[in-house]
Amino acid sequence: MTRLVLRVLGLIVGAWTTSAASADVNYGSQAPYTVYQPLNAYSWAGPYLGGNVGYTWGSVDNNPTKPSGFAGGVQVGYNFQNGPWVFGIEGDIQATAADDTFAPWKFSNPWFGTVRGRAGYAFNNVLFYATGGLAFGELRGETFGLSESHTNAGWTVGGGAEMGFAPNWSAKIEYLYVDIANSNFVVTGAPNGYAFSLIRAGVNYHF
Repeated sequence: MTRLVLRVLGLIVGAWTTSAASADVNYGSQAPYTVYQPLNAYSWAGPYLGGNVGYTWGSVDNNPTKPSGFAGGVQVGYNFQNGPWVFGIEGDIQATAADDTFAPWKFSNPWFGTVRGRAGYAFNNVLFYATGGLAFGELRGETFGLSESHTNAGWTVGGGAEMGFAPNWSAKIEYLYVDIANSNFVVTGAPNGYAFSLIRAGVNYHF
C-alpha cells in the first residue's frame, strides 16, 4: 500500500511539474497579437518593408509594340487587423526591362510605381487579399533616332496571397493589372499609353 501511495504521489508531482513547465513556455517567437485576436494568433497588423521580383507583359495603345520584361523593386506598407479581416495601404516602386520593337518604333517602360489599398481575410498566418489604387510610370518611345518620354498616372487592380513563414517574415505572390494613361507622342503622331500585367513574388519584414 505504501508503494502504491508513493507511486500515485510521484505521478501527481510529475504531472504538476510538466504542467508548470508548459505554462512557462515562451511564446516570443509568435507574432504579436492585438486585442481583437485570440492569444498567440498570427498578427498582420503594423508596418512592413520588403522587396520583389517579377515579370510584366502588355501592349501600347495605338501602336503594335508589346513591351515585356523582368521587373523588380521595393514595397512598404501598413496593415490594420480586426479578427481575421486585414486592411492596409501599400506603395511600391519598380524598375523594369520591359520593351519591344516593331518596324521603326520601339517602346519601353523603364519604371513604374503604385499606391494601393489592400483588403483581405487571414487564416492565421496565411492571408488572401484584393488590392487596387493609383499607378504611375514612364513610357518611352523611339523612332528613327528620335526619343520621347512621358510620365503619366493611371490605375491598377489585382490580388494575391501572403504567408508568414518565420517570426517577422512573410512571403507573397501577387498579380496586378496596370494601366498607365495615354500621352500624345510627337514621334508617333498618336496618343500612346501602356497597359500590362505583372506577376511577382516578394518577401516582407514586419516591424
